[in-house]
Amino acid sequence: MAEEIAALERTGTWDLVPSPSHVRPITCKWVYKVKTRSDGSLERYKARLVARGFQQEHGRDYDETFAPVAHMTTVRALLAVASVREWSISQLDVKNAFLNGELREEVYMQPPPGYSAEGMVCRLRRSLYGLKQAPRAWFQRFASVVTAAGFSASAHDPALFVHTSSRGRTLLLLYVDDMIITGDDPQFIAFVKARLSERFLMSILASSLFSWD
Repeated sequence: MAEEIAALERTGTWDLVPSPSHVRPITCKWVYKVKTRSDGSLERYKARLVARGFQQEHGRDYDETFAPVAHMTTVRALLAVASVREWSISQLDVKNAFLNGELREEVYMQPPPGYSAEGMVCRLRRSLYGLKQAPRAWFQRFASVVTAAGFSASAHDPALFVHTSSRGRTLLLLYVDDMIITGDDPQFIAFVKARLSERFLMSILASSLFSWD
């Protein structure tokens, strides 16, 4: 729980403000899970703070919610192309991905259990897990970062981003908070990894760990 609270505070997820008289803050809860390694062994226990998004009201604290998710046909096609052309494949994982999304709506939430803040509520600034608009806010933030780096979204799958230059082509596919990067422009791929690491807290994994089915 302490690690999760630290992540929430680091990303500026909320501001503590006096409870406005005209709003009914939503509540939140802790969700606990066991994270395992690829071989099935225990890696660690994890606690995540989740907003009770079912308490939100359309037009009050959320509007649009749609967020593109990569089609599995696109994933398989991308891996097939990379294999045939003998491109290296990198898998990247964004930690606490949704917390990078910026909220445009006013969303108020009761402080989390165990977080002492009498008479105060959380004015959410970031897209906390559980909010109806959280996936959309995260995708919009991610898309803005990669398009600023020179990528263009594919017309066939908006979760696939393409960069083409005289040196070659780079393909980046986002699946919620995981992504793969492949192509024949290693210089640009290295640049993209560095740029993403500057913007998001993430880990870069070996291609052999890629296991989307």
